[in-house]
Amino acid sequence: MGIPMKARSISEYFGCMDKEEKDFINPIDKDKITENPGTLPYAHTVGSAQVKPTHQGMIKSKALSAMEEQTDIQLRQIKEQIDLLARQAKEIQQRKELSVMIYQAKISFKPEINHVYHLYDKGNEDFVLSMIGPDEWNGSSKYEKFIYTVKLLADHTWQIEE
Repeated sequence: MGIPMKARSISEYFGCMDKEEKDFINPIDKDKITENPGTLPYAHTVGSAQVKPTHQGMIKSKALSAMEEQTDIQLRQIKEQIDLLARQAKEIQQRKELSVMIYQAKISFKPEINHVYHLYDKGNEDFVLSMIGPDEWNGSSKYEKFIYTVKLLADHTWQIEE
């Protein structure tokens, strides 16, 4: 004759529990015991590996702080690159506008790449490109106004020289 599965112990099966055993209350919280101690997030015996609890909030806070610092650095680098590209685009646009102005001017010679020339206004926004600088005229210039000293670049755009 076997013990039925419903019975928890032999004393329960035979009904011979005394009153003291019936009133026993286990002082260990049921949430703190397990049948699978290997799943506990802490050491369950003296010989177990030491497991130190981590402060999840502190770990997350440090990770979040590091992530924010790194992404801020990357965003600052991208902003600097954008500023540089915008500055380069503005310079190219200015060179283009200057080049259009010069190519619409009267040019009575073949300009050479990397040579410096001088742009004058003859009046009424009628421009002329000259090899003679504003300080090289004997007496006074035959043009109304000096505009820029310019240099022809390899891409056939013009750049203002200081």
